[in-house]
Amino acid sequence: MSSRKSKSNSLIHAECLSQVQRILRERFCHQSPHSNLFGVQVQYKHLSELLKRTALHGESNSVLIIGPRGSGKTMLINHALKELMEIEEVSENVLQVHLNGLLQINDKIALKEITRQLNLENVVGDKVFGSFAENLSFLLEALKKGDRTSSCPVIFILDEFDLFAHHKNQTLLYNLFDISQSAQTPIAVIGLTCRLDILELLEKRVKSRFSHRQIHLMNSFGFPQYVKIFKEQLSLPAEFPDKLFAEKWNENVQYLSEDRSVQEVLQKHFNISKNLRSLHMLLMLTLNRVTASHPFMTAIDLMEASQLCSMDSKANIVHAFNLVLLKVLSLPFKVKKKFDALPLLPHWKSRSISLGNLSYNSNETFK
Repeated sequence: MSSRKSKSNSLIHAECLSQVQRILRERFCHQSPHSNLFGVQVQYKHLSELLKRTALHGESNSVLIIGPRGSGKTMLINHALKELMEIEEVSENVLQVHLNGLLQINDKIALKEITRQLNLENVVGDKVFGSFAENLSFLLEALKKGDRTSSCPVIFILDEFDLFAHHKNQTLLYNLFDISQSAQTPIAVIGLTCRLDILELLEKRVKSRFSHRQIHLMNSFGFPQYVKIFKEQLSLPAEFPDKLFAEKWNENVQYLSEDRSVQEVLQKHFNISKNLRSLHMLLMLTLNRVTASHPFMTAIDLMEASQLCSMDSKANIVHAFNLVLLKVLSLPFKVKKKFDALPLLPHWKSRSISLGNLSYNSNETFK
């Protein structure tokens, strides 16, 4: 009877842990807009009001979100867009265009992507027809025909904005900013970048049409807030199906956040970087240690995950080599040292060299 009961408990734990893994991994990896924002409430309010002015009142805007990698730029814009789309009169009218400087490496590709995402008339399926000049004139004509009262607002999100500044003549940026300064189709141009000197990369004509609004994210929270983030990132939501398991899990997370050894690990990571991505990596490695037989995280799990984070991957590869592999790796350097002083002539005859107790043929070595 007891064995059946233990089997049923392990099955329940396995089902709950599967849901826990899905919820937390989505939170760590996909920057879900359902998670909380930390230390950027002022910036969030500024961005949210700007987007609402574009969506509700037809006011064109442009803004740059500047901050180091992992500071929450993408999460900030995702939260603001989620709140905006929850407004009924906005969700049906506002159009979004998402571009990335790593993918749209020139203006021609960027224009094709814009016309594809906007479902304009010259698009058939996923293929865009026309030359660069035709696509540009078609897009500008479509945007300039509108006005603030009758046209759908368009929100352009340009990730890796600094890469768009390296495009030839900055044609795309010039035209987007030019439309945002005119009484035509209401658009909002939002650039995300980690370059503090981004304005210096813009041409004079582009800079003159930019609104010079900037939102800076600098991870200004302290260690107590960092511990709070740790706790909130691991806590399960109130709508979790198994209330009893969620309560036990959250109690364990609360206990971990108060544990002295855990706080030492977090302090070490906080001193190295306030980057939330590094915290998410630490939590992901800790979460991987949770199994049906080990359903709750411990301080030891966190310390071992911290050691994995701080390890040098290249050094770990070398540590796995045996003596023979190390000998083979060292051979080219020994051979080079022996033959550096000698000219490499085509009429050299085969000769053998001695390296310790091993001997090699020079012809084979040079091959």
